Amino acid sequence: MTRIHATALVDKGAQLHESVEVGPYTVIGPNVRVGKGTRIAAHCVIDGNTTIGEDNQIFAFNSLGGVPQDKKYAGEPCELIMGDRNTVREFCTFNIGTIGDKGVTRLGNDNWIMAYVHLAHDCDVGNNTIFANNSSLAGHVQVGDFVILGGFTTVHQFCRLGSHAFTAINSMIWADLPPFVMCQGQPAQARSMNYEGLRRRGFSPERIKAIKEMHKLLYRDGLTLEQSKSAIQALEQTHAQAEPDVKMMLDFLNAPSADRGIVR
Repeated sequence: MTRIHATALVDKGAQLHESVEVGPYTVIGPNVRVGKGTRIAAHCVIDGNTTIGEDNQIFAFNSLGGVPQDKKYAGEPCELIMGDRNTVREFCTFNIGTIGDKGVTRLGNDNWIMAYVHLAHDCDVGNNTIFANNSSLAGHVQVGDFVILGGFTTVHQFCRLGSHAFTAINSMIWADLPPFVMCQGQPAQARSMNYEGLRRRGFSPERIKAIKEMHKLLYRDGLTLEQSKSAIQALEQTHAQAEPDVKMMLDFLNAPSADRGIVR
């Protein structure tokens, strides 16, 4: 049987795998689905059209699947979808999507979400990210894999954060943050690339060398963005191992958010 505390309120319409644990005073709504091995602690509210995958650890006092903080929202059947093996610490708020976008707020797999994190409507977060305490995403933000947000980072709506990017504490992101870039400031400015994180993830010296060259071309050589992109593309010929990294950077730079530009 599903292990539900006697004081929890779980709607009969909710679909919980028999291995799910639900702590005291937690409230789960009728359109919630929770996968195998997930543990939900005390005093959580999980509502809306919310799907939670397997082996997630959801700590106390979280509000997941609430309606978006968007005045245009009029009760449309939008969703929150969480993947597998995520850790969500205390007092986080994840809202469902809106029909102004794809209608889905999405959190991928293996993410480490610390206390007081906010995911607004229509955000799309990848895999293996770390969000430190009080980091917040406004609506429609896209976050790539292995991104790390320092505490109290705030991200403007419609921004994109490329894979392996890193923000310092109290950073304010008002533009797209390219892959691999470390930034800091209000508004944030590029400071370096996330070299130590790449080493820990097994990037070869050859790949890291190419990423260093991309940083130089984007931020140190005084080139325009179009000149930087042309020079970065040429790295495929001289750094064969880094071909997927060059492609990732060019794909990101060739699809900027409307009116946002990139962090420079």
